[in-house]
Amino acid sequence: MNFEHLRALAAIVDEGTFEAAADLLGISPSAVSQRIRALEKSVGLVVVRRSVPCTPTEAGSVLLRMSRQVQVLEAETWESLGNGVSSRAVTPVAVNADSLATWFVDVLHEASTWAETTLDLHVEDQDHSSQLLRRGDVLGAITSDPTPVNGCRVERLGDMRYLPVSTPGLRKRFKAGNGVDWQSMPMLQFNAKDNLQQLQLKARGVQQAPPTHFIPSSEGFLAGLRAGLGWGMIPELQLGTDLADGSLVVLKEREHHDVALYWQTWTLDSPRLVRVTKAVRKASRQKLRGAHPGS
Repeated sequence: MNFEHLRALAAIVDEGTFEAAADLLGISPSAVSQRIRALEKSVGLVVVRRSVPCTPTEAGSVLLRMSRQVQVLEAETWESLGNGVSSRAVTPVAVNADSLATWFVDVLHEASTWAETTLDLHVEDQDHSSQLLRRGDVLGAITSDPTPVNGCRVERLGDMRYLPVSTPGLRKRFKAGNGVDWQSMPMLQFNAKDNLQQLQLKARGVQQAPPTHFIPSSEGFLAGLRAGLGWGMIPELQLGTDLADGSLVVLKEREHHDVALYWQTWTLDSPRLVRVTKAVRKASRQKLRGAHPGS
């Protein structure tokens, strides 16, 4: 199997079009097309959906994973040969927005000292990030899925605790008996994949969703809570002094939801991947609940 053909496949998926891939590789669009046709002929399957943006087929995803692995090993081989200047490699990693806004920042501090590696972070919900591993888009992923993707290994990191909070003013406006009127009180939601608020409502017996504001940003979500726009489930790691100074209040004492997080990576003997894994372990055991101190 020709690696230049695999490199063309990765470039098309990364850039979205054959033309952009050609610019990245420094060749003509027709040359990119020829390489993909040759790759498809060699495997006997279509590997790229000619859409906008281009996406890999199921067979293309398998080849894309191989291409990413070869790229990492190639860069590390050049480094071993003493050609460190040209061995800088991109390490694509999937991380959920709440982790990126909190404990994963420590990983970024570690990465700032890596001269030969750059991170390419893909922000994806923890319930869906393992899909990026399956497609070959990333080398590693923070995920809530404990089942390893084919060709990957998985380890438990710890729990991220979420609390149902609002401003004191919002809670007072929707006070009902000893609690709040969950059916009427406005709610914040990160995106359509975010079901943490729905789980709380279900536990309260609420069947119909209250007025809902969508804020697809961890920082914006917290800002919306502080503004009194609605209530929501927020990582305790993100709250800072909000509870202590009374800016926000927990809607029900001792109420929380813990999300178990896992680190999945390809089963690849790569020093770069090992280093990222060590940084993820170190950050998680310092910040996540239930993390193993010696992990």
